[in-house]
Amino acid sequence: MRIGLLTEGGYPYATGEARLWCDRLVRGLAEHEFELYALSRSAEQERGGRVPLPPHVTAVRTAPLWAPEDDGRTYGRRERRRFAGHFKELATGICAGAAAPFEAGLYGLAALAREEGGLSAALRSETAVRALESACRAPGTGRSLQRVQVTDLLTVADELERALRPLSLDWAEGLGALDLCHAGAGGTAALPGLLAKRFFGVPLLVTEYGVQLRAHYLERADSPHSDAVRALLAAFQQRLAAEIYRAADLITPGNTHARRWQERCGADRDRLRTVYPGMEADRFATVGEDPHAGDPLTLAWVGRTEPGKDLIGLLHAFAEIRKEEPAARLRLFCAPARTPEAADHLAHCRALAAQLFPDEAADAVTAGDSPVSFEQIGGPEVPEPADAYASGRVVVLSSVVEGFPAGLAEAMFCGRATVSTDVGAVREVIGGTGLVVPPRNPRALADACLSLLRDQERAARLGAAARARALELFTVEQNVAAFRSLYLELIARTPAPRREQVPFGLPAEARVPGTWTGAPADPAPPGPAAGPAGIPAAEGAL
Repeated sequence: MRIGLLTEGGYPYATGEARLWCDRLVRGLAEHEFELYALSRSAEQERGGRVPLPPHVTAVRTAPLWAPEDDGRTYGRRERRRFAGHFKELATGICAGAAAPFEAGLYGLAALAREEGGLSAALRSETAVRALESACRAPGTGRSLQRVQVTDLLTVADELERALRPLSLDWAEGLGALDLCHAGAGGTAALPGLLAKRFFGVPLLVTEYGVQLRAHYLERADSPHSDAVRALLAAFQQRLAAEIYRAADLITPGNTHARRWQERCGADRDRLRTVYPGMEADRFATVGEDPHAGDPLTLAWVGRTEPGKDLIGLLHAFAEIRKEEPAARLRLFCAPARTPEAADHLAHCRALAAQLFPDEAADAVTAGDSPVSFEQIGGPEVPEPADAYASGRVVVLSSVVEGFPAGLAEAMFCGRATVSTDVGAVREVIGGTGLVVPPRNPRALADACLSLLRDQERAARLGAAARARALELFTVEQNVAAFRSLYLELIARTPAPRREQVPFGLPAEARVPGTWTGAPADPAPPGPAAGPAGIPAAEGAL
């Protein structure tokens, strides 16, 4: 079958989210033909290039979300009136939280863009700003919307244009010829699939390993924008998520935590199928199969340095551990800081570690050494993630915010005992093969770590059970098999669209991936003569 894979900020680019699982999915389903429809988030991402694609990827269509988009077309009086009506419906749906006007406005704007173009400029026009202002000041809206300023409206109009940019793209012809659309995320990435579903009847599958609405809330929590801007953008994302969940034929959350979010946002429970992410177990086989790998008194932490990971709480917990186990060590394997905020947070953690654990020396002539080390994966001492997990017998996760804890699953593949905070999908992932403590509780985290450092047999049993669970649930093979089954289920229950005028006028061989060589085929014979009521004679005889 022909599958359109819809992504935002990831595959097929060499950097970004969802890159690895999309690549593994495409390569694992070589029997199908894939077309990629990708939205990029930055110029740096595009300059970073793309990953090599397998031969059964037959087309790649890309569009930027980071650059202003304008096709140069302007609306006449009739088109302006039509745009104003549809955008008023969209704005009303956003401000009033109403599904019907939002749906009518969204698809009305999409139809206008298909027929006339010029939507990007119109979304940033004075007409759009006035419609937003009118909807914000309508009776019954919230207090923050009632106090909206012109600068707020201009910011929201610009954000809406970026979020709705897929409506302006010339992807309709390709999307309409697909057998299935698979969106690798919700939000803007799923918009092309919504249009294919609405205008061409193409079935839509939406996968969310991290719920886009939840991610929006977390990103906007520290936003410099005003309350009105945050409220408007949150309301738009809520309505868009609800429409995606309503229209999708199947939705595949990556864990039960994400599934609960989707159900609260209106997803039909009967259309939800949990599919865990797939990871390459072979990368961790050497460590996982060695029961003696790792220092029994070393705790390992692997992840990004950001406030949500709560390294500060972990350092305070380790201070309590050192009081009772003076030989214990903590090795922090930090991913490179991608933003100035992440670099500042890492510097703050280093300063706190230096204050809590001054360098120690055995005597007056020996160089001091800190029990806490900050290291990076990829260097000569720790070339691979498996080497980081192999540094200790116990792996710690101290997060206060988490979706699917991929690092925890990797530690399980390595056969490590784990101590984790009870956030996100942590309890679901470990399933009783590790210790779980409340978040923001250094004393509880310290006690759990001490219990495993002092009982190596228990740590070994938990590690073996964790590896067995990871091999059962989180491999690439189970992920690919699940999506292969879902594709067939979706196609089997979806009526095939009639794209040809003559029944069976297109031979099945035309869908075989690859390039055909040789002499062109003879032109197709004319269709059969019409029978009663315009039915072809062959069908009328039946």
